[in-house]
Formats: sequence, C-alpha cells, structure tokens
Amino acid sequence: MQTQPVGGWLDDLASGSSTPGGGAAAAMNAAVGAALISMVCNLTIGRPKYAAYEAELTAALKNAEELRGKALELAADDAVAFAAVIAAYQLPKGTDADKRARTAAIQTALVGAAEVPLRTAELAAEVVRLSRAVLPGANVNVVSDVAVAASSARAALDAAVVNVEVNLAALTDEEQRAALRGRLAAPLAAAAEADAVVAEVRERIAK
Repeated sequence: MQTQPVGGWLDDLASGSSTPGGGAAAAMNAAVGAALISMVCNLTIGRPKYAAYEAELTAALKNAEELRGKALELAADDAVAFAAVIAAYQLPKGTDADKRARTAAIQTALVGAAEVPLRTAELAAEVVRLSRAVLPGANVNVVSDVAVAASSARAALDAAVVNVEVNLAALTDEEQRAALRGRLAAPLAAAAEADAVVAEVRERIAK
C-alpha cells in the first residue's frame, strides 16, 4: 500500500471514487487495532513492574507489527480485487460467446473479491486474540487501549464479513459459495471474544 497521510487516505475514501471502499476500510480498522496493541506493548516492555510478562509482550509486539503490515497490504489488495470485478462487468456481451466469457470472468472476479475481505476477517480475528493475550500484562495506564484495539478489530471483522457476503450473493457456484462462507465461521467466533475483552477492561476501569 502506497504510503500517504491519513487525511489524504480519508479524502480518497470520501471521494466519488469506488476505491478505496468498505473493504479497504475494514482492513484499515484491523491495522489500527494491531497498531494499538503494539503501542500497549511498547509502553509496557522494559518496565520492572511488568517483568513477568516481558517475553509474552515481546512476542505479541512482533506479531502485532506483522499483522499491521498484512492489514495494509489487504487494504491495497481490496482495491485491486474490486477493480477486477468492475472490469469483468464491462466486458462485451454482444454475442453468446461474449456473454459466456463475461459471465465466467465475473464469477472468477467475485471469488477474488470475496477472498480479500475473508482474509481481512481472519486477520481481524487474530488481532482480537492478540488483544486478549496482552491484556493480563498490559500497563494499567494504557489498558483502555487494549479495549480499543479489540473494538477496532471487531469493527474490521464485522465490515469484512459484510464485504464477503455481498460478493457471495452474486456467486452462482453453490459449492464455491459454501466453501467460502464456511471459512467465515472461525473468524466470526472472535466477535464474542472482542466483546469480552472490552467488558473486562471496562470492569477494571470501574473499580
């Protein structure tokens, strides 16, 4: 993903262009969640009070950085996948052969367009699990940011699922549609875990 200021990316998101769109926004939410986990780790590692969690948080930091990079790649991939769908719909349909070729191209492009948000959902679930992993040893001064990380990942997960489903709705291959939908089950389970992280943090804050 080409580096640009956040404000510039949001201007692009708000523009009349179809890219970046909801799929890219989902991936960026996942990137925000991963970045917050990195921040929590960076503000905890090296502090004597949390020495017992040093190894776990160091590993979590590495994982969070990798997930953030992958999320940014997925944001860029989403634009490419969507462009492929648009290009397929613009293919000629003057003859029966053209129509068959166009239909096949559309179906292939839809699979690709569903695959990207599916990977985003899977990544978002990893961010949720990572927020759970860092919570016990997180610096108390930034424990609320663990909840925000989980919330951001939950938003990414919800958005990604919608983007998968909108592409599956136009997919005519029932077997392929069922296979892709089946892969959503595992990441969807992370939604409840994200809610649990937020609830636990709020309970801690209230004490």
